[in-house]
Amino acid sequence: MAVLPEAPRPPVLTADFTSPAQWVAGRSWAYPDGGPVNPGDDKLDHLVPDAEYGRTGTFRARRRPDGMWNTGLLTTEGSDEDFMVRAGDVLEARVRLPRETGAWPAIWTWRDGGQEVDVFEYHPDNPDLLELTNHVRDAHHYHRDPSVAPGALLDLRVEFGARSVTWWVNGAPVFADHKGVGRRWHAHLIVNLSVSAGRYHPRPAPDVSEMSFEVPALRVYREPANAV
Repeated sequence: MAVLPEAPRPPVLTADFTSPAQWVAGRSWAYPDGGPVNPGDDKLDHLVPDAEYGRTGTFRARRRPDGMWNTGLLTTEGSDEDFMVRAGDVLEARVRLPRETGAWPAIWTWRDGGQEVDVFEYHPDNPDLLELTNHVRDAHHYHRDPSVAPGALLDLRVEFGARSVTWWVNGAPVFADHKGVGRRWHAHLIVNLSVSAGRYHPRPAPDVSEMSFEVPALRVYREPANAV
């Protein structure tokens, strides 16, 4: 599968989802007690550490007999490398969106109960819409685009600016929040596929037992002045 073109400077992170030193599977402190469930956030998730749920770059969800869904989540939090994005960093990712109603894919940041910036969230019941959010300073944008559709392959780019977070979709700038994250901001990365519980978006149809979304490439770039 195609990967993102290289930027002029080398990345400080090239995601290797197979690496346990870089990514932890199946738990996150963004979930109560680290997981495995998070019903208060309208999710049917039951996080599992199984490699087939995310370490291939395809994030899966499968229906359980109890009505919950085994779901894949990877995070840099708690890994040996303990990678965190910082103010000024640029993240680029290529994703293939899921098709099934109820799927809830996302790439986002998290640290110490907050510091969340959503590279994207997507719900196939709103087929042409990406949700782009800076929760650090309360900025949000619904981006509608005909290139956004169930099953679509998208190139995403986010600059975590101290004064403005800026998002690009397929090479075009689509939103600058003019609020930013502040100069001292830093946070871990999370990539996951959740399943909606029905409060804000529909649950999966009864005949759907599996869903997935793909992240063929993810990289983070840092200006030399920001490097350790």
